[in-house]
Amino acid sequence: MTAYSSGHLRELINKWPRIRLTSLPTPLYRLENLGRDLVLGEILVKRDDLTGLAFGGNKSRKLEFILADALNQGADTIITWGSLQSNWCLQTAAAARRCGLRPVLVLFKTYELSYPDQGNILLEKLLGAEIRITETEARGKSPDLEQAFRFLNEVAREERKKGHKPYLVSVGGSMTGGNMGKPLGALAYMLEMIEITSQTAVSGPPDYVIVASGSGATQAGLIVGAKALGLRTRIIGICVSDRKEEFLPQVREIALELVEVLGIKRAFDDEDIILFDEYLGKGYGQVTPEISEVIRIVLQKEGLVLDPVYTGKAMIGLLDLARKGYFRASDRIVFIHTGGTPALFAFSDRLLD
Repeated sequence: MTAYSSGHLRELINKWPRIRLTSLPTPLYRLENLGRDLVLGEILVKRDDLTGLAFGGNKSRKLEFILADALNQGADTIITWGSLQSNWCLQTAAAARRCGLRPVLVLFKTYELSYPDQGNILLEKLLGAEIRITETEARGKSPDLEQAFRFLNEVAREERKKGHKPYLVSVGGSMTGGNMGKPLGALAYMLEMIEITSQTAVSGPPDYVIVASGSGATQAGLIVGAKALGLRTRIIGICVSDRKEEFLPQVREIALELVEVLGIKRAFDDEDIILFDEYLGKGYGQVTPEISEVIRIVLQKEGLVLDPVYTGKAMIGLLDLARKGYFRASDRIVFIHTGGTPALFAFSDRLLD
């Protein structure tokens, strides 16, 4: 099946309304010390923690399309949810304020924090976001999607009674539902795959891209992008919240929706959705000694700051897979830094324990 050119794919994506919130392209450079230690061809880091909005992160790319959709629907309020130190919620609040919209954040208490007003929550309060902290039975994993939507639909009804026009979007801007009817988050990460291909045009596309996978759209967009471009690049998602048997259908659904809305004809199957859940540790948002150790190692070797919820686990996965011989010595790997570093300050006691 004939692959699509990056130019053609950009044309398809650029038809969608978009608000520029990010500084692109984000840097891509070698992690030379880690690559030397692991005896791999090359490890590169894609610095999506430097997207430029509120400490950066991968969600800013998604919000360029999502906020444009909200404004086109006449919204004056954005409602979404996440866990206590959700980087998605921080970036959504910052993007909303920048676009003149009110941010309403429902933060599910999926773990305990010694310093709840630090990190992302501190910044959200400085942004003037309305924050509702909500108890949940889900501990160490994502709240049930249907349950979360039911709760937020009630919040949306309250906002309408106050005279507001809310736009409800799922955690991470990933799953369709609420007021987001198209997979806009995945659309942004298909564009990211095109960006990576452009940045590696001289040396050739990477053999693997490794990313922390929590709500599905980032990995789904990368998979569809790689397949549409006809690349052999394999996208590895390191689960940070849910077991792969629970999570794979979500990634698949988002990817299929993206293929459909773009009208592209590139087949993919479940074998293209590579997920590892061996690095979940004690669960979502649970900072373990292993996470603390990998943050120290990477900071001391490369001067690169990882976060304790997403990229810490993803890096544990990369290092372990490399040591187990999953990769060939000649393989070129891109590690996507998805952001979330403000959460370090909320978890400082556990990181220093």
